Amino acid sequence: MTTRPPLDRRRAVRLGGALAGIAVALGACTHTDQAVTASIPDDYRQRHPIAIEEANRSTVIFVGQARGGLTASQRADVMGLASTWMREGTGAIHIDLPTSTPNARAAQESLREIEAMLAAAGVPPRGVIVHRYHPEDSRFLPPIRLTYSKIAAVAGPCGLWPEDLGPSIKNKSWFENKPYYNFGCASQRNLAAMIDNPSDLVQPRPETPAYTMRRNAGFEKYRKGTSTATIYPEADKAKLSDTGK
Repeated sequence: MTTRPPLDRRRAVRLGGALAGIAVALGACTHTDQAVTASIPDDYRQRHPIAIEEANRSTVIFVGQARGGLTASQRADVMGLASTWMREGTGAIHIDLPTSTPNARAAQESLREIEAMLAAAGVPPRGVIVHRYHPEDSRFLPPIRLTYSKIAAVAGPCGLWPEDLGPSIKNKSWFENKPYYNFGCASQRNLAAMIDNPSDLVQPRPETPAYTMRRNAGFEKYRKGTSTATIYPEADKAKLSDTGK
């Protein structure tokens, strides 16, 4: 014959099991919250890193209906694009040419001049690819667009606000005195836009050759035992006043 435990003891065992289950659930929730919080770094340079990837550079040439060819400023734009492509381009120059539009004939005449200028600047024929397109909105005159890819430094996107900035116990950045998520993103993006050579973020540039003529002049003064310092006689002329002499 089996003896059942008293009623109070059974209730205590059930209550203990329920409390243990609640504790496990709360522990799991706490662990998950820590993992999510730890995945977002506090340093803005790690939260919004500057990456090096391919980006496009474009030049737009507006063409009217009755005039073919390029203006003086448009020629300067095309020559500037050709010069930068020779230095930083990683692919061919793609030319988007409008077709079946009121300015299609003028655009075709402008294309001949653009191709001639690119060839004169040193761009090989295989480095130019022409794409013809028809705009969806025929009310506007579509331009000729020259685009090529290059290596660039980028950061962002900015403007992400996953949490409110106001004082709230649910706002971790305010409650824990940490920077908000979007902090520093604009500075990183502006810094990336000002970088001319993205390789400078990874490695230093090699040394340039020494100025031989100036170095020989310094060695000659050193051999004669004279001062190697440079004297600028015009330095005193830049002073505004002789008061105190």
